[in-house]
Amino acid sequence: MEYFIVTLVAVMLVVLVWASFSADAVGRVLPVLMAAFVARLLIHLLLTRSDALGYGGDHLTFEERAAEIVALWELEGVQFVTSEQIPFLFSVALPCNLFAFIMWLCGGEAPFACTAVVAFIASALCIIVYKAAILIGADARAAFRLLVITAFLPSFLLHTSDMYKDGINAFLVLACMYLTLSILHRFAFCKMFLIGLVFLALWHVRLYMVFMCAVPVMFGFLTLNRKFPFARVMVVFAFGVTALLACGGVNEILSGTPLQEQLDFAHARQALDSNSSGGSGVSFDDGGNPWGAIVPKLLYALLSPFLWMDGSLELQLGKIEVAFWYYLLCCAAIGARKLWNVNRIILLLLLLLIVPGFIAYATTMANVGLILRQRMPLVMVTSLISAVAWTRNSGKQDTSKHSSGLKIGYGVSVVLLVG
Repeated sequence: MEYFIVTLVAVMLVVLVWASFSADAVGRVLPVLMAAFVARLLIHLLLTRSDALGYGGDHLTFEERAAEIVALWELEGVQFVTSEQIPFLFSVALPCNLFAFIMWLCGGEAPFACTAVVAFIASALCIIVYKAAILIGADARAAFRLLVITAFLPSFLLHTSDMYKDGINAFLVLACMYLTLSILHRFAFCKMFLIGLVFLALWHVRLYMVFMCAVPVMFGFLTLNRKFPFARVMVVFAFGVTALLACGGVNEILSGTPLQEQLDFAHARQALDSNSSGGSGVSFDDGGNPWGAIVPKLLYALLSPFLWMDGSLELQLGKIEVAFWYYLLCCAAIGARKLWNVNRIILLLLLLLIVPGFIAYATTMANVGLILRQRMPLVMVTSLISAVAWTRNSGKQDTSKHSSGLKIGYGVSVVLLVG
């Protein structure tokens, strides 16, 4: 049954590509995504499951939690299990239920089939990245280059080659941003409904990302009418909230909310000490204040691992990843200048996720390996701006079949249902 699911998922990937692109584009896109799909399965078999790298244990933890859900289903029937039934599912209920469902279909452990589904979601994310790049002004050639880079980005490749949640989280964040960009081009209530579904899914994958994505989504709604007078007010408000967070001015407002609970946990000294204890750990003289030493923390959150750093094997391999990131950052700086001259609203919308996101991660900075995983969605959103820098003909038409946001939104909903 496990191999049948893997085969079925591979067929679904072919169908998804054919449904999203023209015949000419399929000839270029399908080999890339199929190669990336197979690469993830090989990494799963040769590296992650064999523990050749000795990296991480999240995938094993999620597998154990999924097995407990399957055991609960045998007693109470198949249902979506939340933290109310199993407390340790808080903020990770969706991936664990997804893996549990696959294990339930296979009648036992099914890491290979689960990895195939995660790899399929990663491929769907690459398609969304392509579509989003087209929406913000990139041409088909630049969008395809971005699709290739995204598909084989080292950290993304590794963390979608087993039962990790990072690829699912990145998919949902990019889907949210794509739908918001699509609404700016053509409003449709179904897109708003899909954004609601994405938020609901994010709540059960990485809760704080709901709040991080909410600001650019709100900004997108406010700028549907380009002459709307509160658009600039929204920008000031969003960055004002970031400043208040830095000063601790909204602690009382957030007190008792899930977001504050997440912040308290991330800023807890015990959590920071635990994260910094590994071979990729770093520490800062911040006096116990998460906003202390914010400049060096921000530099680490944005640019680490640095080439001169010593540490674990994973940290050294992370330097390959950061070479891609430096290239994307340089291109993003050029693309931002172009975008500022052409469409400032889109640039500001993307920055409303990127800038507060890196600042928030800087306050919890304690481990280089961890930040490589956490910043993955922010890297991908930044790379959308990079694609603008690679564009030669901004007016060149997309070679995909479904250029409308409604059709790709339907594809997003299908993947969400699978997940």
